[in-house]
Order: sequence, then structure tokens, then C-alpha cells
Amino acid sequence: MGARCTDKAVILARGLGTRMRRADASSALDPQQAAIAETGVKALIPMERPFLDYVLTTLADTGYRHVCLVVGPRHDAIRKYYLQEVEVRRLRVDFAVQQEPKGTADAVAAAEKFAGGDSFIMLNSDDYYPPEALRPLNDGNGCSVALFEMKSMLDGSNISADRLKQFAVGKIDDRGFLERVIEKPNEKTLAAMPRPLWLSMNCWRFNASIFDACRAIKPSPRGELEIPDAVQYTIDVLGQPFPVVTVRAPVLDLSSRQDIAPVAARLAGMEVSL
Repeated sequence: MGARCTDKAVILARGLGTRMRRADASSALDPQQAAIAETGVKALIPMERPFLDYVLTTLADTGYRHVCLVVGPRHDAIRKYYLQEVEVRRLRVDFAVQQEPKGTADAVAAAEKFAGGDSFIMLNSDDYYPPEALRPLNDGNGCSVALFEMKSMLDGSNISADRLKQFAVGKIDDRGFLERVIEKPNEKTLAAMPRPLWLSMNCWRFNASIFDACRAIKPSPRGELEIPDAVQYTIDVLGQPFPVVTVRAPVLDLSSRQDIAPVAARLAGMEVSL
């Protein structure tokens, strides 16, 4: 059976937003931004339009048509916004509920019915991914991952160099496939890795094998079911290759209140079309 395009996207929007809810006197927020930040629902932080509107616009621009937002049982505001308050023409927006915050792999598992056996891409709701990453991922029905060049992230992202050093790094084998994701690498590990460094920003294409992996893995030391562990199980046990899409373009990250102003500045003037 030949490759076909993926037009489904799963966006993890269940996070508790702990860092975003944390007060920060150095961040100049308008009253609406402050009110949303206190809820922890980062996807709805207003920047002329809610942050997630920009993410969804780029998805629509790059060929995706069906989106599933994985939310918590009390995330009524995000449901109301996309089902009642805004006109959505280019996308169909569905929802899946992750009952408890048990980790990213558990969140992906909540979207199994939405996937319906099809391949799909998975993104964070608090990251804005460039078209250079999203467009290649919609070609095919297997698994793959977009990894982002460290230099491009340093040059164009809002994320500081110190923060970037704490991000996961992808190890790529000689065939261009993902070997493993190295979480929070130390200085010695980073120094030993070939250049350029390729960062993992949770930008994946999965097929149905990921759900078997999500069910099979055990909680991490943090007590959560995590996507890197599910991916490693898919590679090592299920024999599923993950071709790597290398991206020389930045991701914008909306983790805390200090991120709001610089991310808003970078998205200023972008037309929203859902």
C-alpha cells in the first residue's frame, strides 16, 4: 500500500500550566492576558488572537484538516471557544478528554478513537511550529519526527540558550532514523554528540503502533507515562522506524508569563484563518 498524506493532528492541551500560573512581576501583561495566565490554559493566551489560533492556522496552511485537542475534564473555556465563539472553516476541531494528568503518552492514548487507525501528527499546544516542520510530516503513513537545529533555535526562537541546553536532543543513526531521544543531556553528553545538535520539540508523526506502545510502557521516574518512552518502545520492541525531518527554523515556546511578550512580537501581523 503506497504512502498517503496525513491530514489529522493531535494537540496536547491538557497540561496544568503550572509555570504559566506562577506570578511574575517582571512580565507586563494586559488584564486579559493576566486572567488567562491564571487559569493555566496557555493555548488561549491572547496575542490579538488566542495563541492556539496561530498554531491551527499554520496546520491548515500546510494541509491538515482534522484536529483533536486533548483537554482535561474541566477545560470548558477551550471547548466553548472553538465550538461556539469562533468561526472555523478550514478545520474540523474535535476533542478528547484525558481524565487525569498522567503524562504525554497517556494524553496521546486519549486520542485513539479520533485517529481511527490513521496516521496523525502530534504537537504541543504551547509551541508554535514552523511550516518547514509541519509540511514534510503530512507525507506518509508511518512514523517520523521533526528535530530542530540548535543554531536556528538560538537565532530565531524566544527560548534562551540556558533553557535550550535543558531540552531533549535526538540521536540520529547513519540511515537518518531516530535512534533515541536523550532527555536533559548533561554537558559531557552534549559535548560528545556530533554537530549540529538536533532538539526534540515534541513534533511527531505517529501511526497506530504508538497506541500499543502507550499501553505497554511503565511510568517514568516522575510517575508519568511519557512520549519519549513510548517512542523508544515503538523503535526497540515494535520495530517501527522513525525517519527524521531535520528543520532549520525555530519553534516559539509559550511556557511562562515571560514568554508572552516575545512570542506575541514574533507572531504580530500574522493572518489567522481557521
